[in-house]
Amino acid sequence: METYLNLMLVRFGVIVGGLVVLALLVFAVALALKRRGRLDDARRYAAPAVRAGLRAAARRIEDGGRRGAPGARRGDGRW
Repeated sequence: METYLNLMLVRFGVIVGGLVVLALLVFAVALALKRRGRLDDARRYAAPAVRAGLRAAARRIEDGGRRGAPGARRGDGRW
């Protein structure tokens, strides 16, 4: 059991470390774009992709994340 918990702790640490590195990378890119005066252009190019991603995430949440799975609710609220 102790070995399993250690493995889970290491896994959690690797995931969190990866997220921190990703956040730092995004911050560095945004800072470089701002210094060159290209941040507004990047926002304009990225806005449609971000909106589409948010719409897809909202649809997934509304569907319950389980399309056609047994026990999933239908659109009219019935099982």
